[in-house]
Amino acid sequence: MEKIILAAPRGFCAGVAFAIEVVDLALKIHGAPLYVRHAIVHNEWVVRSFENRGVIFVETIDEIPEGMPVVFSAHGVSPEVRTAAAKRNLTVIDATCPLVTKVHNEAKHFAKKGYFIIYIGHEGHVEAEGTMGEAPDRMVLVETPADAEALEIEHHEKLAVLTQTTLSVDEVKATMEVLKRRFPHIHTASKEDICYATTNRQSAIRELANKCDLVLIVGSTTSSNSNRLREVAESLGTESHLLLTPDQIQPAWRTDHKVIGISSGASTPEQLVEEVIERLLDGNYHIPVEILETIKEEVSFRPPRDLIELAMSKS
Repeated sequence: MEKIILAAPRGFCAGVAFAIEVVDLALKIHGAPLYVRHAIVHNEWVVRSFENRGVIFVETIDEIPEGMPVVFSAHGVSPEVRTAAAKRNLTVIDATCPLVTKVHNEAKHFAKKGYFIIYIGHEGHVEAEGTMGEAPDRMVLVETPADAEALEIEHHEKLAVLTQTTLSVDEVKATMEVLKRRFPHIHTASKEDICYATTNRQSAIRELANKCDLVLIVGSTTSSNSNRLREVAESLGTESHLLLTPDQIQPAWRTDHKVIGISSGASTPEQLVEEVIERLLDGNYHIPVEILETIKEEVSFRPPRDLIELAMSKS
């Protein structure tokens, strides 16, 4: 190994930072135990750190005692989940990423206007489940261009398409081209649904992969955007691996590759990236670590003022 190149931007996006800050504030206000519906973000390290502070992660609302506070994760929830929370008299603190909320609002808007909606997303992903729950009788899911090609639906005068926020930019583009060809009257959102962070990180990986013979993505296997980063690098012919901890580093990577590129998913703490770099260097600090910056990110989301004021009053 002669050099390490770090992609920039990488790691936490504004939506993840927002969700983590919301849970921090909720802990100050309500104390432990604090219930969170689903992993707050798809990263085991983040989840464990909150568990150590008394956060209890659940998959269903009926696991939460009546009257307790609950935080909805960054991925959003369906109206059905919100109704279930209200029936149990839960105090809801919403950490849904504002960019996911945007897609929910589009789904509600299109459904109200009588549109049938095609949703490009991953079957079973919690974000997809939440968004599709906004109009379950007026929405169908496709994952790939092949799915779009094989899709059979009745003719609808009003047809719209929405997408999950964390997908492969290239694959969504290919899927969208199929849908537009097959359904020329399909309506698309005025602004694309794939979030800025997903787009920026995939763009950075394209540049990084061209300068490296190995790309490592630090992130969880449950993280959609982390998996997409690895796939983007591989699609350019560069060997790529997804790893969560330094223990997954293979010794041969140091000897078999001259230039190693590193990036991380939008829910990956920078501390994990630093630990991976440290393990790769293995004491050889003469090996340069360079940063490849492709775009500056200045997006941030501020938690609700009332939540901040409540937390401040408790401190």
